[in-house]
This record gives sequence, C-alpha cells and structure tokens, in this order.
Amino acid sequence: MDKKIISTGAIFGMLAIILGAFGAHALKKVLSLEELSTFETGVKYQMYHAIFLLFIGMNSTITQKAKKIIYVLTLIGVIFFSGSIYLLATNSLTTFDFKIIGFVTPIGGLLLISAWGVLLLNYINKKS
Repeated sequence: MDKKIISTGAIFGMLAIILGAFGAHALKKVLSLEELSTFETGVKYQMYHAIFLLFIGMNSTITQKAKKIIYVLTLIGVIFFSGSIYLLATNSLTTFDFKIIGFVTPIGGLLLISAWGVLLLNYINKKS
C-alpha cells in the first residue's frame, strides 16, 4: 500500500508542476487574471496533497487501515477538487459549459478535509 500511496503522491506532484508551468506560460495568454488565479489554486492544492500522500506513505506510525482510507479520500478529493477547478478556470476556452459540474468542487474539498480528519483520528486513537 505504501508504494501505491507514494507513487500516487509522486504522480500528483509531477502533474502539478506540469500544469503549473502550462498555466504560467500557455494559459497566461488566453485566460483572465481571475481565471489564471483559479487555475493556480487547483495546482497548489494538488501539490499540497501530493506532499501529504508522500508523508502518509512514508509514515510507519499510521495504521494500514487509516492509510487506505486516507489514500482513497485524497485520490478522489484531488480529482474532484483540483480537476473541477482546472475545468472551471478554463471554461471560457471550450464550448462545453463546465459550470454544471461546479458542485463537484466542494465535494472534493470535503473529501480532502476528511482525509486530514482520518489522520488526526489515527493519532488521537493511537495507543502510546
């Protein structure tokens, strides 16, 4: 499980760097400052959670059950949260109106918060 968590964290990190560079260079010319700022928010949260997954995967004090739950919550949370933000920020570039998926963003955020909550509960319930 640790290998899967660390690999996903590394992939999320690499993609965050690629998307950040893409936003800073290619999208800078076609998006408004507000849209670009929104896109960057998605990149930041993706990178935060890439590092979070690396921490989870390398930490031996977290139970395997908690790691699995945190992994799933973070994986889906990043896809929903950052993914929907990327689509919403670039909405003006497509003919499809991604605003109809706007409800996915807070669901992704709630999943990310829940992953951190599982980490907290793991430490609170840990026997010394």
